[in-house]
Amino acid sequence: MIHKRFIIIGTIFLICLSVLLGRLSQIQLFETKSFTDRNINLIEESVKQRSQEMVIDNGRGKFYDRNMVPLTYEAVPSLILFPFLKKMEWDVEKVASIIGVRENEILQALEAAEEPIVFGKPEPIVLTETQMKAINQLKIPGVFAVKKQYDRKIPPAAQLIGLVGQNEKQISLRYPEKNIPKNTNIGISGLQKSFDEFLLQEENTKLIYHVDGHGGPLFGIDVKYTDPSNPFYPVNVQTTIDGEIQKKAEEIAERHKLKKGGLILLDIDTNSIIASVSRPEMNESNPYENDGAKNYMLTAQIPGSVFKTVIAAAAIDAQLVPQNRTFDCSRTIHGEIDQQFQHGMIDFTKSFAVSCNNTFATLAKELNEIDKNMIETYAKKLGLTEEVGWQGDVYHFDDFKQLTDEEKGQIFLSDAERKDSKLVAQTGIGQQNVRITPLQAANMMATIARGGEKKMVRAVSSIRYKNGTTLYQFPEKKLKGDTLAPYTISKLQQLLREVVVDEEGTGRYLKNLPYEVAGKSGTAQTYRYNENGQEYVNKWFVGYFPFDQPKYALAVVYLDALSTDGSVTPIFQDMVTYLSQLNGQ
Repeated sequence: MIHKRFIIIGTIFLICLSVLLGRLSQIQLFETKSFTDRNINLIEESVKQRSQEMVIDNGRGKFYDRNMVPLTYEAVPSLILFPFLKKMEWDVEKVASIIGVRENEILQALEAAEEPIVFGKPEPIVLTETQMKAINQLKIPGVFAVKKQYDRKIPPAAQLIGLVGQNEKQISLRYPEKNIPKNTNIGISGLQKSFDEFLLQEENTKLIYHVDGHGGPLFGIDVKYTDPSNPFYPVNVQTTIDGEIQKKAEEIAERHKLKKGGLILLDIDTNSIIASVSRPEMNESNPYENDGAKNYMLTAQIPGSVFKTVIAAAAIDAQLVPQNRTFDCSRTIHGEIDQQFQHGMIDFTKSFAVSCNNTFATLAKELNEIDKNMIETYAKKLGLTEEVGWQGDVYHFDDFKQLTDEEKGQIFLSDAERKDSKLVAQTGIGQQNVRITPLQAANMMATIARGGEKKMVRAVSSIRYKNGTTLYQFPEKKLKGDTLAPYTISKLQQLLREVVVDEEGTGRYLKNLPYEVAGKSGTAQTYRYNENGQEYVNKWFVGYFPFDQPKYALAVVYLDALSTDGSVTPIFQDMVTYLSQLNGQ
């Protein structure tokens, strides 16, 4: 009986030992780089426990402006100090004299350090190239002058560039077949999300020093510089943003206290985004607070009278606006006396300049009687009902989209709306369920300025390997679908210019700028009110310039504004003035 009991106990012991040995083998031999469902790299973690390191570059791909100036990071020439210096004799006096500080400032900073530090508080001391060279020539172990990369938490064009963060669920959904550590930063929004697979971080670039359990040197005082061996990855993304123009656009938005909305500027020739500003601003500590991470330039909004451009195009083609036809612009769209505007009987051109609602409500109803789909057809011809951001096949990516956050526009939501003349009238003046994005509005102006050629909008021009060579160049691409006839485009160009030059035109305050402007204003009702009963409105001005040789298309919008908030015209004006000065006008 006792013998049998020993056999059972021994068997259980051997089974437990086998399980334990199996588990140890699993940990030490088979799952060293992907331990547990969190894909923990045990080798890296064990190295971290016996090393001190300073990360110089986190290894994720970067974004640059069109001149290859960094947007998402800043490389700061910095002094790196390792904590073992406080246990040895070294020429602190020489280092202090090179950077122009007192010796005790360096020693005090080291005294409190348990890990490698960047010298300087609250901001690192920025070294010159001469200082960096002089420090590194001293060859003091634990003292390094390097260009450390600091990620900008709020980069220029923040909402367009987007956010990165750690999200285990998204990693599993996006990359089910890839062995990616769960703590890897991935793109959450904007271009960071669109280009995430290209940008996924590789190994860090870092200075590393091995220590024993007491923080002492494990292999002497040799600090190693480790750099990923792959010369091609991660790649870098060259955007079409102009960093200097972007900076100025943000300054102008700030100066005019733009609370919600923004502006988007296109290069008409290449149909590329030069600057994009979205407000509210992104909060560094909580990017999602107050919709700060939302890109309102890609969000469909009520456009108001900006949409009259579509009605004008359709009415011209349908021959509804002969030169001798007039409209009663002292009445509302429902035939009542207009309490705000008394323009009297005026023709089509004047109606467009002063933005007469009754004219375009009347024309919308007449167009709808001809064809229930005509308004939507012409909106599509001007690119207002589709995504206009660049998309196409890129290597193994089918239908790759640069602007994944972009919303489509809309005109009618149902056939019932098309059959209701009152709702059609509201649609004709850009109300009811009409929604377009500021990007679409700017692209419409660029299309008209180019003579009717519809193009996709680029935010990125190329993807580059780490060594600077080109991985992929995004070509200019046309938007599919019908376009407007040259005659119609010519008439629209004249109408848009009349908005500015007419003495009663809604854009008359832009008349005497260095560049001649053509454009359209809009004030859209939202049917939402504040606690004092004041209605929120969307204020727009979209246009292009110079009129004779178009170079820029610009959309400015102030969302949920009150009448006391002023117009967007001064913002548009300041941008035009700045760009004219930039080009020597």
